[in-house]
Amino acid sequence: MAVTVKECLELQLLEVEMLLSMFPKKGEINLDEDAVSTVQHYLSNTDVALPPQLQYSIALEVGEAKVKVELQVLLPHTYPHVAPQLFARSDVLHRQQQLQLNTGLTSHINSLGSGELCVYEAVLWVKDNCPPYLENSKVSPESAPGEAVVKETLQRMWIYSHHIYRQELRKKIFDCAKKLNLTGFCLTGKPGVICVEGLQESCEEFWSVIRYPSWKHISCKHVEKIETEGSIDNARLFCAFEDLQFQAHGDYGLRNDYHMDLGQFLKFLKQHQSESVFQILFGVEGKLAD
Repeated sequence: MAVTVKECLELQLLEVEMLLSMFPKKGEINLDEDAVSTVQHYLSNTDVALPPQLQYSIALEVGEAKVKVELQVLLPHTYPHVAPQLFARSDVLHRQQQLQLNTGLTSHINSLGSGELCVYEAVLWVKDNCPPYLENSKVSPESAPGEAVVKETLQRMWIYSHHIYRQELRKKIFDCAKKLNLTGFCLTGKPGVICVEGLQESCEEFWSVIRYPSWKHISCKHVEKIETEGSIDNARLFCAFEDLQFQAHGDYGLRNDYHMDLGQFLKFLKQHQSESVFQILFGVEGKLAD
């Protein structure tokens, strides 16, 4: 029997409750205070808009030196029947080390059976497998006092389209973002919005690929550049590239000519410290109801 989104979200809340009991100290789990109540509201009344995907981070202390490692978690609406999006990062890991660590984590989670809650399994895996990377890290000032700090630039692009519907176009967007190690989201519907963040050259390649040969009614509305010391991952606002969909207003019809719920989109932007971009995208100031 097909599993419903409602059943999946109920399981996700149970897992969050379990994790909060296992990591009760302040700061161990960073979860937006409205996230759980929004899901609970949807479960009590499924006629309302589908809630944003649950996302949170877990602060871990790894190895004898108790090095801080953050595990970022993004749960698709149908998790645990599809894999969660997980990303482990630490200030003391080189970008290549971080990539190798997360490749191993993804492989391990994908090897588990679907339908099982696995965030705590990911926590255990990170604790067990992170120490070798930490031991080989050479970024500490004590070990390399004469080395200059490497600076990188994170670029974030906000792209607006009249609409995004076609499956082949959406596949192209997601495949390209994954290939270029970009995080952000794609808001499907009318209007369509894409945000990508990552290395400057990767963002510019993404923009070149998706608009070629001629995607009408698409424009890059805003570009942010943030210089970082060390990995750009610390400046990211998103831990994965999300498939963002909200309940539409109006009749779906045969043409799929419908508008997305921009109130829900504004709330999503606020959760990611980006509400100011709403006016840049749509030309009006976004306001949330009290």
